[in-house]
Amino acid sequence: MSTRHKPGLGELLRYAGELVDQGAAERYETLKIDYRPRYTPVLRALAAGAETVTEITSSSSLTQGAISQTVSLMLKDGLLARHGLDDGRKTGLRLTEKGAALLKLLEPHWQTTFLAIRGLEEEIGYPVLEVLQALGAALEREGFASRLEAASDRQEKEVSDGR
Repeated sequence: MSTRHKPGLGELLRYAGELVDQGAAERYETLKIDYRPRYTPVLRALAAGAETVTEITSSSSLTQGAISQTVSLMLKDGLLARHGLDDGRKTGLRLTEKGAALLKLLEPHWQTTFLAIRGLEEEIGYPVLEVLQALGAALEREGFASRLEAASDRQEKEVSDGR
């Protein structure tokens, strides 16, 4: 006999992320835009004035490793090009003509995306983006491993206290 387990935080986050990515991919296909949704944070950061991987990372909620991997793919796809910065120590990134044309196509779609998110938030009665930002901030203050250790200690104390 199979019993359904209660899904955990990571499982629910991955599931919601997969559904969002799947819906976004379907929409890009409908719009005939050849695009990887993972490029969005990089494109949005560059459009806002970021020029280096470090600046892109600090304007996103992703790790420098994830941003670096995405930048590598975007360089390979011809959306970005590297250039020297004035200080001579760092390499900057800029959109190619192909990248700029893609950005122009995507900006109206991103406005639509935020409208869809607002509709989702109204439907479920929670400010999803605010909740996820608060979750990220809380986990930055104290990591999940530390929280698991504290929960384990509490659990052991409750068992030893006979609760």
